[in-house]
Amino acid sequence: MAGTPITKEITAPVELCGADGRLNPAAVGWSRHPLHIDNLHGRALRKKRWDYWCVMGEECAVSIVIANIDYLALGGVFIIDYATGKAAEAGIVWPFSKIVTLPSTVGGCIAMANKRLKLSMDETPEGVRIEVDGKSVGAAPLRAAFDIARPPEIETLNVVIPWDERTFQFTSKQNGLAVNGSCVWGDREYAFAPETAYAVLDYGRGIWPYRTAWNWAVFAGRSGEDRVGMNMGAKWTDGTGANENGIFLNGVLYKLFEDLEFRYDTKDFMAPWTMRSMETDAVDLRFTPFHDKKSRLNLGILSTRVDQCFGHYSGTLCVEGRTIPIDRFIGWAEEHYARW
Repeated sequence: MAGTPITKEITAPVELCGADGRLNPAAVGWSRHPLHIDNLHGRALRKKRWDYWCVMGEECAVSIVIANIDYLALGGVFIIDYATGKAAEAGIVWPFSKIVTLPSTVGGCIAMANKRLKLSMDETPEGVRIEVDGKSVGAAPLRAAFDIARPPEIETLNVVIPWDERTFQFTSKQNGLAVNGSCVWGDREYAFAPETAYAVLDYGRGIWPYRTAWNWAVFAGRSGEDRVGMNMGAKWTDGTGANENGIFLNGVLYKLFEDLEFRYDTKDFMAPWTMRSMETDAVDLRFTPFHDKKSRLNLGILSTRVDQCFGHYSGTLCVEGRTIPIDRFIGWAEEHYARW
């Protein structure tokens, strides 16, 4: 259940923490551009920082993550071919690494590499340049380079989730950004063109509770002349008054303050899902998966269970009196449980 909705819009830069490392009350709210400054300190082993990009083309999707969760630095790449269902991933894990430093605001340059995998995310005058060089991703080499356009006028979804004064998260969700680039995986090359490829950023900085559960769902595409995307979430925001729900329409954010109902079969994640707004007709979607990216890790005190399903969205969104049809837009939906 949601708490009283937090509707405060932040319009000026603000630090995430106070001098004591606790949540800065002035940081609680949402914004159309990333204005929060990561000044996390204290709380050893509890801080979480990551930059996650997913690039969705007409034929395949590629995701890249670089993260530092205090006791581990992580890097990884995942690729899926929609038509064949062929998918693979490769990663890097460095315990207690202080080498991987993530920027305190959205942007900057991040890199991580070992002998078998190189990952980089570099800010450019036009946006972001992402490069991947993997010697063996699913037993085949993978090389990718993407130029993601991020014009300053494009609106994004930025929100602080305030569990309490000692545990909180700032997230910047950037959806439907145009992409130009290519990916070569084994003997197959995939092209990504700005008219048909979409990039999504999940930027996260926070101090998390030990046990966490969440739903996260994303899609992007074209509906007639409109460029449309959406970010949806549930579980992890329950009771906080904040959520990560927003519609992106032609570069403008329409923030949804109401929660969404996710319905799906936890015994069969490949069965259709539905997502609907609880109070209005703003969101009425059906999600049909074609691939379940299962991730399981159990190291005792550290464990994760993730089903990230890639598939197609259909249904309708309502924005300021307009009904926007959604017809087989590519995206994903996931359930995640963690002790971390």
